[in-house]
Amino acid sequence: MSILVVGSVALDSLKTPFGKRDEALGGSATFFSMAASFFNKVNIVATVGKDFPKRHIDLLRKKGIGTEGLYVADGKTFRWKGWYGYDLNTAHTTYTHLNVFKDFRPQVPEDLKSSEYVFLANIDPDLQLSVLKQVKRPKLIACDSMNYWIQTKKKSLMRLLKHVDLFLLNDGEARQLTGEANLLKAARRVLSYGPKAVVVKKGEHGVIYFSRSAHFISPAYLLEDVRDPTGAGDTFAGGMIGYLSTVKRIDNQAICRGIVYGSILASFTVEGFSVDRLAEISMGDIRRRYENFKKITRF
Repeated sequence: MSILVVGSVALDSLKTPFGKRDEALGGSATFFSMAASFFNKVNIVATVGKDFPKRHIDLLRKKGIGTEGLYVADGKTFRWKGWYGYDLNTAHTTYTHLNVFKDFRPQVPEDLKSSEYVFLANIDPDLQLSVLKQVKRPKLIACDSMNYWIQTKKKSLMRLLKHVDLFLLNDGEARQLTGEANLLKAARRVLSYGPKAVVVKKGEHGVIYFSRSAHFISPAYLLEDVRDPTGAGDTFAGGMIGYLSTVKRIDNQAICRGIVYGSILASFTVEGFSVDRLAEISMGDIRRRYENFKKITRF
């Protein structure tokens, strides 16, 4: 049962109080696929420039991630540069160079159109909707968005949400989209827009899950060492959707477990820069952290 992710593959340069990296592998589709690959086969649809290092493609393939839909275009790869202070919940952007990503028009390869699980990472909602017109009756459609699209393309986003099973967004975006200050009210309002369930991400403070029949609150995994939060949200989504692709029935209980797996994968990501930690851990490491999560949240 394969997973399709459509999003960005990028080169990130960043600095935190705990170190810095230049031209590191990044992008929403990258973090998502690295996390989801622990559970199932993942295929990427994205674009990079001819300057994209081959070693990064080799890493993706080593993890079993399909790169048939990773198109190499004339020009330079999407680049982001930024920094974090001690408040690691806030990223400060130095520059964003879209480069070839500016003209990205997702084309799903024919043999990936029957993917059973589809994740629409953070791109223009009109492009996200164009992907849904190309795929064939997936079991689960999940998507992410950001404040920029809420501000500039809210009508397009609202059209998209009518076709989505699971919508992920952070707390600030939930308030911006709905005009509700209270997150519980915001989550209920988002449900009225069409998705079957919503996950509100709160960074180090965990997540809130809402469906029409249940709700669930989960803390983030407790860590002593956090070096770089870049990609944590996309890693969370990858862990969550990756787990859900392994269950026979996607119900509230399965989604709650998926949220925990997503939080655990994100906890590994923030311990290092780029996808360094995701590249070195094993499923055994994930399971041990999962068991510990159950212990520290039991009362």
